Amino acid sequence: MADISSIKDFIKNNRAEYIKLESLLTSNKALAPENGGDGELKKCEALEAFLKEHGITKLERFDAADSRAAGGIRPNLVATIDGENDDYSIWIIAHLDVVPAGDLSLWETDPWTVVEKDGRLFGRGVEDDQQGLTSAFAAAWAYVSLGVKPKHTVKLLFAADEEVGSKYGIIWLLKNTDIFKKEDLIIIPDGGDPKGETIEVAEKNILWLKFTTSGKQSHGSRPDEGNNACLAGSHLALKLHEQLKKKFKKCDKMFSPSYSTFEPTMRKANVDGVNIIPGSDVFCMDCRILPCYSCEEVLRETDKICAEIEKEYGVKITYEILQKAQSLPTPPDARVVKLLSESLKETHGIDSKIIGIGGGTVGAELRNEGFDCVVWGTLDERCHMPNEYCIIDNLIKDALTLAVLIGK
Repeated sequence: MADISSIKDFIKNNRAEYIKLESLLTSNKALAPENGGDGELKKCEALEAFLKEHGITKLERFDAADSRAAGGIRPNLVATIDGENDDYSIWIIAHLDVVPAGDLSLWETDPWTVVEKDGRLFGRGVEDDQQGLTSAFAAAWAYVSLGVKPKHTVKLLFAADEEVGSKYGIIWLLKNTDIFKKEDLIIIPDGGDPKGETIEVAEKNILWLKFTTSGKQSHGSRPDEGNNACLAGSHLALKLHEQLKKKFKKCDKMFSPSYSTFEPTMRKANVDGVNIIPGSDVFCMDCRILPCYSCEEVLRETDKICAEIEKEYGVKITYEILQKAQSLPTPPDARVVKLLSESLKETHGIDSKIIGIGGGTVGAELRNEGFDCVVWGTLDERCHMPNEYCIIDNLIKDALTLAVLIGK
């Protein structure tokens, strides 16, 4: 039977197959309907065929119905590699969907055709999240090809719909299946740093709000006959930013930045002329809140500030919650954290760092349901950017780490 050194050698010696998989995945564009696409079915079927060709044949589909998508479904694919023990499974979760390419003039190559240059693969999705997907495949394929059973069952989940909310992916799976066990260890290679040393165990709460301030439109020369919604809305934005930051002022050095943030962002067009006092003003706010505070606390304070502005300016303010997500943390001493830390040290001599992030991942949904998970990877964080790239050596580096972890 092959040992771990043989598994590592196998991973290092099959670079061409990882490039082949990245190229296959990128060419099968997987955009959500919200992003002008027809979902992940074509990409999922291409991946299924590739896995079977490489001896990973225990595959199961969990399809969420979505009439907008190709075939009327959003596919979630699970590949199982049976282990010596099945008391718990090691899950590696990657997502199939990608974001649009954006402004094509900013790309130096075709975003849907992988180009290899200077040890990097360029193309939309090659890092987010195909690097993690391919690393997971590489580790599992080594075990399967060399006839080695991992200590515990390994499950690779290739999920749908991560980029626009996971309604047809992780959320659907948690609501409609019982594929996860509380004892399972879950690794999500969908975020990280260039050294691969950070292990994310917590996320800030996310609150997106859309504010509408209603006043009275008038001619620019007669503000006395109107009620300037832009002025009131601007004051509202400033007051929310200042007072919420002052009210929710605790810091946690596990996060960067270490404090809660309350940022006015998108603003809608109001009037068509400079000489028009606007009667309506609409802007949005992106709030990233430390887990020690709840979204409800922030909303209560928001209500107070809105009432103050309404009284001061004689306007009407309403707001819509565009997104609200709260996440429990994975304990820093959880088994999955310890195993990943040990594997990083053993494989690459890396002393890992436990962190929290302000962005949102599928980890939040899993943690809220009581499943310990970590987000980790070795990457330059080029996701969603033009000329997105994956460093091939990083992909292999992470596959080696996963292979060692699987063998524990």
